[in-house]
Amino acid sequence: MNVYTGVHAYYCGIDLHARTMYVCVLDKEGKKVYHKNIPCRPDRFLQAIEPFRGDIVVGVECIFCWYWLADLCEEEGIDFVLGHALYMKAIHGVKTKNDRIDSLKIARLIRGGNFPVAYVYPPEMRATRDLMRRRNHFVRKRAELLSHIQNTTMQYNLDPLGTLSRPHHRRDKDIVGHFPDPVVQLIVETDLQLIDHYDPIIKNLDKQILKLAKNHSPTDLRLLRSIPGVGEVLALTMLYEIHDISRFPSRGEFCSYGRLVKGQKSSAGKNYGTTGGRIGNAHLRWAFSEAAVLFLRHTKPAEKYYNRLINRHGKSKALSIVAKRLGIAVYYMLRRGNLFNINMFLQSHMASEKT
Repeated sequence: MNVYTGVHAYYCGIDLHARTMYVCVLDKEGKKVYHKNIPCRPDRFLQAIEPFRGDIVVGVECIFCWYWLADLCEEEGIDFVLGHALYMKAIHGVKTKNDRIDSLKIARLIRGGNFPVAYVYPPEMRATRDLMRRRNHFVRKRAELLSHIQNTTMQYNLDPLGTLSRPHHRRDKDIVGHFPDPVVQLIVETDLQLIDHYDPIIKNLDKQILKLAKNHSPTDLRLLRSIPGVGEVLALTMLYEIHDISRFPSRGEFCSYGRLVKGQKSSAGKNYGTTGGRIGNAHLRWAFSEAAVLFLRHTKPAEKYYNRLINRHGKSKALSIVAKRLGIAVYYMLRRGNLFNINMFLQSHMASEKT
């Protein structure tokens, strides 16, 4: 957990909402010099902090509506820090909670050097990243519909339908007629109609994303494309979620950010399991999980390594290990500018198994 330790004359904590914001300003002695609820308007915010503009830092919790405030502070030359929502929840939980108290706690955390910071993603790339996240949301919804059709065949003990992911796979089969019950046929037909709607939407988004992102780190994109099975859209998803590999001082911090590892709970020399599974970037975790499946599908030597992991750890854990190993490989590839090397990948991880 990284914390903000900057020293200023004034510290501004904001409990931000969609339409209102509770602003609390403390001086360097910890005395409240401003504490009011105001509308979420740039002019009202700038008016509120005007007397303290000489040396002030503004902090806000990372919620869905922080973009405009971060951009405003950057335009006005005001120091801005974004708070990590889950870490802040763990730190400042109290018996009484309201907007007035929360804004004061945020200001005190900043002043005391205990404010857990999140990454302020560059504004010029945010929209494209959010578009890619939306595209992934549609892909997952489409996958749920396909899985529901396949699960329905098992529910009624019918013969498997085989692959349905591509339109030509579905055209060649009487999928609705495969189910004898007319009500079940209606359910399956509804699923197929939704899938047919998702297909052109996702295809169009892929084209638009490739156009928007074609100038983003072409060297890094080429490096990630060298991983077997990783295509342009998946590589771009990784790049946009990582943004700049140099912001991670070590591979451990990178793997933690990508939810590829969990924290260890211990006390008095005893281990009590793991923690922090939800802390990190869920979209990057999804990208590495997808990359692991595709990597194994396109690489026979890696599949043998994966089978050995299954014998020792089981399927789910084995796939998580491969995803983590890919995360480590990506970290060093982007750091050093090297293409993916399957021999180095297998040698390094087989050596780690022996030790």
